[in-house]
Parts: sequence; structure tokens; C-alpha cells
Amino acid sequence: MSIQEEKIKELVERREAAKLGGGAKRIEAQHSKSKLTARERLAKLLDEDSFEEFDMFVQHRCTNFGLEKTHFDGDGVVTGQGTIDGRLVFVFAQDFTVNGGSLSKTMSEKICKVMDTAVKVGAPVIGLNDSGGARIQEGIDALAGYGDIFERNILASGVVPQISLIMGPCAGGAVYSPALTDFTVMVKDTSYMFLTGPAVVKSVTGETVTQEELGGAGVHSSKSGVSHFAADSEDDAIAKVRQLLSFLPQNNMETSPALPTSDPVGRTDDFLNEVVPDNPNKSYDIYGVIRSIVDDGNFFEVHKEFAKNIIVGFAHMDGRSVGIVANQPAVLAGVLDINASRKGARFVRFCDAFNIPLLTLVDVPGFLCGTQQEYGAIITNGAKLLYAYGEATVPKVTVTLRKSYGGAHIVMSCKQLRGDINYAWPSAEIAVMGAKGAVGVLKDVTEEEYNELFCNPYQAAQKGYIEDVIEPRNTRFRVIRAFQVLEGKRQDIPAKKHDNMPL
Repeated sequence: MSIQEEKIKELVERREAAKLGGGAKRIEAQHSKSKLTARERLAKLLDEDSFEEFDMFVQHRCTNFGLEKTHFDGDGVVTGQGTIDGRLVFVFAQDFTVNGGSLSKTMSEKICKVMDTAVKVGAPVIGLNDSGGARIQEGIDALAGYGDIFERNILASGVVPQISLIMGPCAGGAVYSPALTDFTVMVKDTSYMFLTGPAVVKSVTGETVTQEELGGAGVHSSKSGVSHFAADSEDDAIAKVRQLLSFLPQNNMETSPALPTSDPVGRTDDFLNEVVPDNPNKSYDIYGVIRSIVDDGNFFEVHKEFAKNIIVGFAHMDGRSVGIVANQPAVLAGVLDINASRKGARFVRFCDAFNIPLLTLVDVPGFLCGTQQEYGAIITNGAKLLYAYGEATVPKVTVTLRKSYGGAHIVMSCKQLRGDINYAWPSAEIAVMGAKGAVGVLKDVTEEEYNELFCNPYQAAQKGYIEDVIEPRNTRFRVIRAFQVLEGKRQDIPAKKHDNMPL
């Protein structure tokens, strides 16, 4: 065997060893927890044979506590590039089989490299998190590594889409990187996120709580809103990410890819003419309206289990990606509260950052009242949604289906927040408040008189605050036509270093 052949043989063997991560026994332990390895996850996430790895032979440089005696090529994270549906993405996947996926300085350098490259070339970044946290043996170096990653998350925000998959533990300072990204996906029963674990909570507060109760997928997808998606399995989580990317552009300078459809632009639906009950106190399900007007009835919901009184998500209309925000009359009558405002604002700002037009479907009786909401700063949180709509420069189409009262009317993409084209159904009630509350204030006015004067869309139409009152069955056509008209929209905001939205 020639020297060259021996060197090639050594390369092949070293590559194969690196692909085993922490070794066969640790891989088996990973599988016993119903978890895939880092490389297995990337194989499922990326198009077949598209992955190109970076820094396979990087090793840690720590000499503390005997760590210098053990080295693994790759040092606990697999990084590189690949494609999803033929589109370039950059990825990093923490390898729990190597030192529990704990973060070292060299690991952070690998992660920062792919993030820097993603921003440089304009492609999404997907991080697969499965880590025991900072590598304690490295002390401040590990903390510096986290800081380097967080800074990259911040600089990449609004430039390229950032998606986090939580495939195992993600605790302590590690949680802040996913929190800084655009979307977070957790896996039920096998992933969790918290700043301090159950043992610390017990010692400090006396509370007894499990990892799942403290920071599992169910908690963060329904109570805190930290997680945008709760997946049933790792395969489901990966499928959700692939589907999510189909609605997103590569970066903030591009638009989302078109998706051909056979669904006619002019399709009408008589169901819409009957969906709003005659009784204004009765609810209906806004999902039916959404599915009726989008391409092929396909709606990809975000934050499904959190703040269900408002619905956000993506769909295609005439093949073009749109972001949809809709009040849900079937939950709390569609009222806006703290969580709904935060949820809506975050989604609106993402769509605006990445050139995704916004469709807002309005049926909102107002803001939720009470001491809990006021003490929790409903004023500031409601202002977040107002601010998000007001600063957004993407095409904005609003359709008022029924109620649109008071401050909530203003917040939900009204004309004065630079809504581009605002429509209303004949059933729309655009007013300061409902008739019952109004007559309690005005005294000498009957509900019938107030309804006739204010609880309809025509006063707003007469004053030019809405462009048209449309027949519900024609909503799909009118909305698509509006977005077609707005396709070349150009709108600027005053020059500034950055805004100071009410956080």
C-alpha cells in the first residue's frame, strides 16, 4: 500500500469513527429513550444525500478535570449545509452521545460558523438542540460560547429564518438561543426547556414538580407560548419544520416560493354567506372561514395550543404564501387578552420581516377585562399587537366579519394603522362598543337606534375607512385580487437606528 493509499485509508476510518459520535453503547442508550442520534435526525430533515458536513475533525481544547484524556472528533455537534425540497439550509445538531451534548467553546465556534455563513449567503438556519447545558469543565469558556451564539441569533434575526428543534434537554442558559429564534418545535415526552430544573425549584421554592410539568412540550405549547409547535414524535417534529419552510423565503430580500394550485381564484362558497349567526351572542368557528378561502383548504397553524382566542398561521392564496391572523369567536368570544396580543404581535412582525403578506380576519368584541389582565399589563401587551401592525410594510388586507369594537378595532389592522385594503361583510359591526353597552351610557338612545346607526359596516364605508362591503361568498376572489394589486407595494418608515416597541 502506497503512502497516499494509507493516508486515504486513515481518512476513511477517521470519518467513520467520527460518525459514531460517542460510540455504539451511547447510541444504543439514545435509542432506548426513543431518541435519534444527531446524524439520524439530519438524515431525516434534509434531502437525501444533500448534507455536506463542516468541521468534522474539530476537538475540544480543555485540559481541566481530566477532560484532556478524552477526545471525540466533532466534539458533540454536527454542523453543515444541505437542502430541503431543493432549497439550501444550514444546520447544527447537538450530539448527546458525546459528553451529553454539553457545550464547549469549540462547539460554539462550529455553530457560529454555520450561522455566519447562513447570513452571508442568505439561507435559513435550523438548530437541533439536545444538550445537558454548558460543559462545566470549561467554566467561563462555555459561557462565552453561549454568548457568541446568542449574538449570532440576534444579528441573524430578521435576515434569515431561524428555527429551533428541541429534541431532548435544553436547560439553563441554553434556552435563550431557541427563544431568540423565529420558531421553536418541541417533542412531547422527550424534550424539555427550563432555566432551573426540578431539584433547584424544590430547594428554592419548596415546589415539587417533574421535568415534564416544569418545562415539557405540553406546558410550553399551551401555557407559556415558548414553543410554537408540540410534535408527537421526532419524525413529526421534522415533518413540521419541512412544511413550515415551504411557506418561508430564504431571507429578508426574497419572497416565498410559489406553490402551483388548481384551486380557482374565483371560487365562491355559499357557506360563507351563512356562517355568521343571526344572534350576535352566538359563536362560530373561524377555522371554517379560513379553510374556505385559502388554496385547497390547507392551513398551517402556528401556536395552535396557545391563546386559542386568536389564530395565526400560513396558507397559500393563488399559490402565494400569506400569513393569516384571525380572531376566534368560538374561544372567549374572540376577545383579545395578554397572550393573544403577544402571540399575534410576534407573528405579524415575523411576516413583515420576511415579506409575507398579511390577511386579518376580524371578529373581536374588545379586550378582556379584569384585575388579572390589568395587573399583567394588558395595556402594554395590547400595544405590542397595535405596534406590530402599524410598523408592518408588507401588503395588509383586512376583512371584518362581524364585531369590531373600540380599541380592539384599531388594533386589528385598521385603516389608520396603514391597512392597505380593508373589506367588511354585511354582518360587520364597526363601532366604539356594542349596542347594549352604548345605551347604558347614552341613556336616551334605544338599542335599535344604535344598531341602525353604528352596528353595521356602512358608516365606515361612507367615510372611506373600508374600501368595500363585500358578499361573503366572494371573499376568496376579493382577497386574492387585493393581494395581486398590492404585489408591487412600496412603503417606508422614518429613518431610525431601531424602534422602541412596548416590550
